[in-house]
Amino acid sequence: MNRSAIIAISAISTLALGLPSSALSQQKSLREQLVGSWTLVSNVTTGTDNVKRELFGSNPNGILILDAGGRYAAVQARPNRPKVKEGGNTRLEVAAAELGEAARGFAANFGTWTVNEADKTLTRRYEGALFPNVEGTTTNAAVSLAGDELTLTVLGQPGVGRTDAVYKRGK
Repeated sequence: MNRSAIIAISAISTLALGLPSSALSQQKSLREQLVGSWTLVSNVTTGTDNVKRELFGSNPNGILILDAGGRYAAVQARPNRPKVKEGGNTRLEVAAAELGEAARGFAANFGTWTVNEADKTLTRRYEGALFPNVEGTTTNAAVSLAGDELTLTVLGQPGVGRTDAVYKRGK
């Protein structure tokens, strides 16, 4: 083997050995990968009766924002919810039944979030929510992240069973 072949093989070997460590050092933590805004693609709830339901419709609207400081906000809405009568102060002038029907296809909550890197779970602590019964509670979701698609799977919700929410990274 001539000298230039030995140098070329040495250079290639050095590059190959250097790649895994540099690739690993550039890998972001799960927490870092989750930070940002996410647009809701689907939300499917599977009841304890194994019936699947799309509570926000087949083409839901929604956003999940996870900030770097550990705060989050989540909003989901079924498109084409019934409109309420218009008035000066809609909150005060709309009949409770009419407002309730509009709220049936809507969910919103905010609070704090943490990630368990080993278990790949996201824990959210509700500080405020459309349904006050969940305020002060936490929920855990299994996290599946593939490129710009995030799936959160919540198991064991009372009377629900399982919820799978799929998001795309906001652009």
